[in-house]
Amino acid sequence: MQKILSTMRRAITDYDMIKDGDRIAVGVSGGKDSLLLLSALKAYNRFSPERFELAAITIDMGFKNADESEKTALKQYIADMGVPYYVIETDIAEIIFDLRKESNPCSLCSKMRRGALNNKAIELGFNKLALGHHADDVVQTMLLSLLYEGRFSTFQPVSYMDRSGITLIRPFIYTSEADIKGAVKKADLPVLHNPCPANKHTQREYVNELVKRLNSEVPFARERMLGAIYHPERNNLWKKPDENK
Repeated sequence: MQKILSTMRRAITDYDMIKDGDRIAVGVSGGKDSLLLLSALKAYNRFSPERFELAAITIDMGFKNADESEKTALKQYIADMGVPYYVIETDIAEIIFDLRKESNPCSLCSKMRRGALNNKAIELGFNKLALGHHADDVVQTMLLSLLYEGRFSTFQPVSYMDRSGITLIRPFIYTSEADIKGAVKKADLPVLHNPCPANKHTQREYVNELVKRLNSEVPFARERMLGAIYHPERNNLWKKPDENK
């Protein structure tokens, strides 16, 4: 956990993610990333120079095949941490897979889950929403945008949403997925198995495997891609020609 706290604290400091008096809701899917983020922020709160309030919010997608014993174990773990926990029951799974029968469900699912998270955070009076995106997600999102949208782009460490007044923070942007997996295994966190039928069959999973292949052939490829994102002043992109000429 010490390495996790080190990279997380650096990200928080570099991008001024947390201020004194913040009320931060962590979006906890039950997966390894968000669950470790909640644990790390709870530990960070003990020595952080900023005083902030912490809570966890889970958006229950409504999958019929979800393991109830795993859900119970997750609730108990969060209760033992002394963190307020809110579970929002939804029918997102039914809407996406049964009613709309989406062939590429991830984008709509993400928007619906994020909307539900924002609404609950606003209702409870939280001003920030912490998400568990890590360094590998940064690279994957950049490649997804480049390959499928023709844009060199990825998500921001801190994003203020005008409509809701909520600020998104991503304290794990410097933390590798490998380190997260190691910390989760060592702490034996009660991670939920993902019941989504699209799990492991998405564009993101394809790009994830692509990055692994690139890194096996060019061992520093991942770090170089992260460097290109973290240091935009190094980029040498073209200026669009003047169409009026």
